[in-house]
Amino acid sequence: MTQRTASVTRNTLETRIQVSLNLDGTGKGVFNTGVPFLDHMLDQISRHGLIDLDVRAEGDLHIDAHHTVEDVGITVGQALAQAIGDKKGIYRYGHSYVPLDEALSRVVVDLSGRPGLHMNVEFTRARIGDFDVDLFQEFFQGLVNHAMITLHIDNLRGFNAHHQAETVFKAFGRALRMAVARDERMADMTPSTKGTLTENTPQG
Repeated sequence: MTQRTASVTRNTLETRIQVSLNLDGTGKGVFNTGVPFLDHMLDQISRHGLIDLDVRAEGDLHIDAHHTVEDVGITVGQALAQAIGDKKGIYRYGHSYVPLDEALSRVVVDLSGRPGLHMNVEFTRARIGDFDVDLFQEFFQGLVNHAMITLHIDNLRGFNAHHQAETVFKAFGRALRMAVARDERMADMTPSTKGTLTENTPQG
């Protein structure tokens, strides 16, 4: 069985990012982005997606966390695209509802080959500790643009912003886990009537 792994390095004048992942892992994660709350959220993806994920980043945090968070999303997206490969024999679609106390979020993913983010999360406050909640949109936009996936994120309820964010990332991990799972009935088939899910090129 082919290993579904990838390692990507992305260096710009603003950030230096290294990402390694294994889609068929056990949820082991190593995170050192310089943004503690981002590390915490990446850990949710890894653990609940059963993805081994290693993310290291150095960025211009003396300005703010924007470039680092966005570029981590981009690089994780690039690694996902590489690891998923030609998408033969996978479920393609995944969804998950995740609660955390009063908060509930739904995430639906389609490994469509078309980048699209539809995010409806009204955070109840602008910051979680030192983390600007606007950066979640930047993270997921960078990820979908380079993973070439369609992603719908809805926070259905919640008044604790930490809980809102955590349910989103947990649900994303579980939805992704479902979408990349192998379906033995599909064997070498591509889950599309077009016969391909890789015809487009990344945006941004």
